[in-house]
Parts: sequence; C-alpha cells; structure tokens
Amino acid sequence: MEGLLKLSRAIDYVNDRFGEIANWLVLFACLISAGNATSRYLFSASSNAWLEVQWYMFAGMVLLGGPYTLKVNEHVRVDLIYSALSERARIWIDIVGCLLFLLPICVILVYFTWPWFVESWRIDETSSNAGGLIRWPVKLILPVGFALMALQGVSELIKRIEALIHHHRLQFEYEKPLQ
Repeated sequence: MEGLLKLSRAIDYVNDRFGEIANWLVLFACLISAGNATSRYLFSASSNAWLEVQWYMFAGMVLLGGPYTLKVNEHVRVDLIYSALSERARIWIDIVGCLLFLLPICVILVYFTWPWFVESWRIDETSSNAGGLIRWPVKLILPVGFALMALQGVSELIKRIEALIHHHRLQFEYEKPLQ
C-alpha cells in the first residue's frame, strides 16, 4: 500500500501544479478582458483573437483546475444524504462513485477527445473568425484535462481505500454547504 500512497502523492503534486496554472489563468483572463474592453472603447480597436484567448483560458481554468478541486474536496456534489452519513459511509460512496462514474467517463472522454485534437493538429486548424487563433492548443486541453481528472480519481481512490483499511480520517473534512 505504501507504493500506492507514493503514487497518490505524486499525482496530487502534479495536480497541485496544474491548479496553480489554472489560478494564474483566471488573473490573465481578467487582465486580457479588461485590456480588450479598454482598447475597444477608447481606441475602437479590438480583435477576435483577444476573445478567443479568453475562451481558451476558461477551458484551461476548468479542465486543469478541476482535478485540483477534486483533490481538495471542493467539487460539486448532490448533497441530499451525504452530509448525514458517517465518514465510513461517505468513503464508500466516494469509492463507488469513482469506480462507476468518474473513472469510466474520464476514460471515455479521453478516448473521444484525443483524435479530435490529433486531427486539429494534423490540419493546423484555425478559427473561422477573422483574426482567430489556431485551435489545436485548446483541443489538447480536453484530453489532458480528462486524463488529469482520471489520475486524480485514482489518487482519491487510493486515499479512501487506505482510510478504510487503516481506519484513519482523511486529511480534509467534508463541509456541508451553507444553504
């Protein structure tokens, strides 16, 4: 089990770094948005590329930041009975959910988005908008993001199995929504 926990820590480290990138993308997108608006209103000058780069950054924020969000247990979940259950029951729900939903959908999405990226890269696809950007970089974020999410799912699975076997508490606490 120690080897699996080392793997889990390595995956967590990688997704921590991608979470930092996602955080910086938020700042850069805000700055680009403000700069584009200023340019448009003060100088009547703008470009579709500025809008598209914001969309690309938004894709990076979501797909690269999602695995980090899962790691810190801040992801969205349907909380009808989860908060009323014991920690052990929540761990089992997380394990079953990971095995039946998270990992299969991530594998399916990597499978379908990888060829989409490869074809875009092969033909050097660009946006049909005037002044638009090349498309393959944003299409690459899709399989990479889903692969990172699958890896984080594996990491979370390892941590939860370890918690069940050794009867210890996970490092984070589940916080019931404020509503």
